[in-house]
Amino acid sequence: MIAEPRPNLTARPYRGLSVQDVAVALTTEALTAWLVGRDVYRRTEYVLARHGDRAALLAVAKAPTVDLFAAVVAVRVLAAADQVVLIDSAGTDVGNASALAGVALRHRTPGALAYVVTGRYRHVNFVWRPEPVVLYVDEVVPPHPPKLADMVRQAISFDENLPPVRVVSRLISLPLRMRTRPMPHYLLPCRGAGAPSAGVTASYLDAGPAAREDWAVVGCQRSKQIYAHHYGSPPSTIDFCPEVVAGGAVAGARLTKCCLLERGIRVTGDVAVVPWGANLDEVRSAVTALVTP
Repeated sequence: MIAEPRPNLTARPYRGLSVQDVAVALTTEALTAWLVGRDVYRRTEYVLARHGDRAALLAVAKAPTVDLFAAVVAVRVLAAADQVVLIDSAGTDVGNASALAGVALRHRTPGALAYVVTGRYRHVNFVWRPEPVVLYVDEVVPPHPPKLADMVRQAISFDENLPPVRVVSRLISLPLRMRTRPMPHYLLPCRGAGAPSAGVTASYLDAGPAAREDWAVVGCQRSKQIYAHHYGSPPSTIDFCPEVVAGGAVAGARLTKCCLLERGIRVTGDVAVVPWGANLDEVRSAVTALVTP
């Protein structure tokens, strides 16, 4: 007997879905009679049975074989004809679960269980009961776009093993942080942090200003360490560390970054931390650790 799968099921790889036009009615009895005993390709795990402009999604179990084809021994209807939504989305990579779920949720239909997408290169795949994992990304801006959130989306876009993921950015605005302590002069970490508003002077810590001014350092723990090295005393600091000052706890996975972590990732429960200058492999590893069961 074929067990009911968990939400977010897709064919991995998409060639595991066989699309077949059938002459029989799209009922459980008719589809079972049509398919049980029939030979299918050995990589086939699911069948989309189409009849006119309607379709049903089936899971199949096959007899053991070393040949190219195997006989179907059991069938489970995952979604009946009135529970399948057919979507044509030429730009969608159907090998990517997040892309599939994104399209499905834009076509959300009451009562639907399976969303079948004809996507890029006319390849076809489905997502069953899409429930994307929410991933909160805490990041500092500027620069724009927020780099860490951008890298997370890049990692998700090409990883074919992840479940569907929905990224929620929680952005820490440097200009808003600076407004909490109005000063005529700020010391920012680097020029990537942007410039303050008109009438306010900015210097940059990575440039090593020669003179110590009456300024507030906009930075984090590493900025404090660098400042102490150059100027010999603790600075007045407006902290922006996303690991520390982001907007409260969340019920779910959270990804952020820390300048004290120079390479690799750190994962504690539902929180993953990457270096401030993380590469895409580190970001991908952190995302995988957070959203993979």
